[in-house]
Amino acid sequence: MMDPVVVGVDGSPSSFEAVQVAAGEAGLRGVGLRLVHAFGWPSMHLPPGGPPWNPAMAGVRELVDGTLIEAEERARRAVPQVDVTREVTVGEPLMVLEIESRTASLVVVGSRGLGAFGSLLLGSTAVHLTAHGRCPVLVVRGGPDPSGPVLLAVDGSPGGEAAVEFAFAEASLRGVGLVALHVWNTRSERAYEGPGDPLNAVVDIERLRQEEQQLLDETLAPWQERHPRLAVERRLVRSRVRPALIEATRDAQLVVVGARGHGGFTGLLLGSVSQALLHHAHCPVAVVRARERP
Repeated sequence: MMDPVVVGVDGSPSSFEAVQVAAGEAGLRGVGLRLVHAFGWPSMHLPPGGPPWNPAMAGVRELVDGTLIEAEERARRAVPQVDVTREVTVGEPLMVLEIESRTASLVVVGSRGLGAFGSLLLGSTAVHLTAHGRCPVLVVRGGPDPSGPVLLAVDGSPGGEAAVEFAFAEASLRGVGLVALHVWNTRSERAYEGPGDPLNAVVDIERLRQEEQQLLDETLAPWQERHPRLAVERRLVRSRVRPALIEATRDAQLVVVGARGHGGFTGLLLGSVSQALLHHAHCPVAVVRARERP
């Protein structure tokens, strides 16, 4: 049996939106949808009189049941044929969803939950899971273009191959084109162009451009062979990486990025580009970690 799509439900509007997206993903894959609620969810509004991890306390069971019933109804309205199961468990929600990710094909979460930190652009659950989840994590945010392509952020790093594979599969499942965007620049992060660029005096910009084009072509070639019918647009842009990628998400229905790319601090599990997209992308973001080698 294929692994299900898992979605975290905390009763917030963001999580209910995530449920609808997760139902669609489960329908595309032909797998079940698993609704997960953890007691101890940091955003959960619990009545006074007992510890938040005690599901037997007055009012909490009714609250959770009502939340999951609504979530299931939303899922079935979105995809009537989806097989929905519910899981209510005791535990810290970040750890619960991380454990769930070990047996899931995809974990879907909202970008913001309830609670004291609701004003943050991105909830702690989403950040934690994209850094530590064992399967791809889709964070629902922004206003995606339903007719837009899947956008793939190509960095050419060895760890990014899993993201490339996921993006090709996702575009095929959705029946849309794939835009593979590789943004390159100089180490200065300045996006000069033209003869006035001071770097042209010491750097062969055209040679660098050709090398970046080769990197893009070589990254995509094996996957285009496996998906010959998929329309793939290759974009090579010289600019600042994060702003260029964020701007490109305006016309996409999903952006796919690896958890970490070239550069940065090797100890970090989530790269700066991934974090920038999670906070500022105009469409949902799928973060795909490299497969762990045995």
